[in-house]
Amino acid sequence: MSDKNEFELFREMMSDVAPIKQDTVEEQTGSHQPTEAQLARQQAAQKLANSDPEYLSLEYAQMVKPDEVMAYKRDGVQDGVFRKLRLGKYDVNARLDLHKMSLEKARDEILRFLKQCQRMDVRTVIIVHGKGKRSNPQAMMKSYVCQWLQQISDVLCYHSALRHQGGTGALYVMIKKSQEKKLETRERHLSHRP
Repeated sequence: MSDKNEFELFREMMSDVAPIKQDTVEEQTGSHQPTEAQLARQQAAQKLANSDPEYLSLEYAQMVKPDEVMAYKRDGVQDGVFRKLRLGKYDVNARLDLHKMSLEKARDEILRFLKQCQRMDVRTVIIVHGKGKRSNPQAMMKSYVCQWLQQISDVLCYHSALRHQGGTGALYVMIKKSQEKKLETRERHLSHRP
C-alpha cells in the first residue's frame, strides 16, 4: 500500500470525527504560594505537634542493633559542624540518662530536657539510652530515641558518642538556637556592619 493510499484511508476513517472543544482548563502561570491563613495553620499545627508528646509514637520504631553507630543530620546542617559533633569537639553542657525508664517516661523526659536546654541556650547535649543488649527486643530504647529525635524539629543532628562518653549507648545531640538567641545573634552581626 502506498503512502498516498494510506493517507486517503486515514482521511476516510476520520471524516466523521469532530475536534473536541475544551474551554474549561485554565492555564496557571507562576508558582502557587500559600496564603497567610495557610501559613498560620501550618505554624499552629507544628507548634502543637512539638508541644504534644503524643506525636512521638510509642507504637513502632525501626529496630537497630545494640552496637550500631547512629547518625542523623537535618538538611542545612554543615558537614563541618556535623563532623565536629561526631568527633566530640563541642562542649557537652547537659546530660540525660534514660536507663531504667519506660518508653513513655523516656519520651516525656526527652521533650522536657530538650526544651529546658534550649531555654538555657545549651546547644550540645548527651542522651544516654544504653545499648539494650539485655532488653527484649534488643536496643528497644535506642531505636525509639533515634526515631523520636528525628521527629523533633529542634534537633539539628545527632551521632553516637565517643567510647569514653558512652559509645553506641549514648548520643551527642545538637539543638537549634532558641528564637531569642537567633535574634540576638542577628542583631549582633548587624551592629558590626558599617
